[in-house]
Amino acid sequence: MEISIEKALAKTESDADIAFKAATAVVSSLKKFRAAAHNGDLRELRKTIDVAEQAITALRQQFTNASEGWKFNEEAYLSGNDFLSEILETAQQMGVKIFEQDDRLYCYPFLIRILPNERAILIDKKRERGIRPSILISHLIKLQSKPVRFKPEVFLESLYNAYSIAVSTRQKERANTRVVVPLSEIYDLLTLLPGQSREYSRQEFARDIYLLDQSRVAKTKKGLIVSFPASTATKSASNTMTVITQAGQEKKYYGISFANE
Repeated sequence: MEISIEKALAKTESDADIAFKAATAVVSSLKKFRAAAHNGDLRELRKTIDVAEQAITALRQQFTNASEGWKFNEEAYLSGNDFLSEILETAQQMGVKIFEQDDRLYCYPFLIRILPNERAILIDKKRERGIRPSILISHLIKLQSKPVRFKPEVFLESLYNAYSIAVSTRQKERANTRVVVPLSEIYDLLTLLPGQSREYSRQEFARDIYLLDQSRVAKTKKGLIVSFPASTATKSASNTMTVITQAGQEKKYYGISFANE
């Protein structure tokens, strides 16, 4: 196993810090050089030129050391399981709950996907370039402290509109039918446009169903109450929506129904 990216970055950060201090010395020597020229202090002028040359030489060497010290194979590390494992380990050390789900990580209420080719991660739909594990987990902690931006009322109306279409194809009345429509069918209706399934994945949809369920917002503008009935069909992976709850437990959803109170 390659050295962790956290340790590799920490070493390079330390090397860069040494180079930064060398750069500070260069700036200091150049200020003295400029002051000697400004004052016409010829004796000091020659002295400051020598000191500045030495400082610049030292800076060039320190920068070379820092740049050559970064030999981390980031593409291979991000593409394999090492980076994923490091994120999970760092999260555990920092007291943050992160769980694996399919090809994503779930850190309530966010879905995280690693983008190896881009040297980035995707938190919901936002790309993040800062992927140093300790920094990433700190960022997630900060995000979790903010109010959830999910709008259950808006999502509920979208579900009802898709549900109405699904029910109408079954030649039944829309209201108070208690027809159970598989959530997978609702998802397909919501992502009919080309490319929509890439913009809004099944995992995101399932997460939003869970957030709606947890919000206790259940009544549409027309007064219909939503429910999420289970079914023996939940045994079929293709017909179920699986989420990881905030507590880290697996929860399955199968169908959706709307009915009058």
